[in-house]
Amino acid sequence: MCAATLSLEGITLGLTTPVLITIADVDVPVALAIGLGLAVLCLLTAGLLRHEWAYGLGWLIQVAAIALGFVVGVMFFLGGVFALLWATAYLLGRKIERERAAAYAAYDAGPRGEQPQ
Repeated sequence: MCAATLSLEGITLGLTTPVLITIADVDVPVALAIGLGLAVLCLLTAGLLRHEWAYGLGWLIQVAAIALGFVVGVMFFLGGVFALLWATAYLLGRKIERERAAAYAAYDAGPRGEQPQ
């Protein structure tokens, strides 16, 4: 779920590049670095989520997306929406992993009253 959120966010952040250039009057190199840089970072991070540290990078991307609102006002809203989606996916994923581990532990313990040999 987190990878899907980052992938969709990458598309959104990539589309901020022309907005940064035309509406916010940001210089083209700076707009490309910000918009496309964040988009590529989202996609790379989505692929690296097998590593625990990549989730921290995902949180930093959420902060950057919201902070982009200081340049393009609508990004306060869009960044907040994606941060909410990210937090939901992250927390639900952790809950599912805990429940899965508990289910495997219960299965490995065998039926109640019976000790594995």
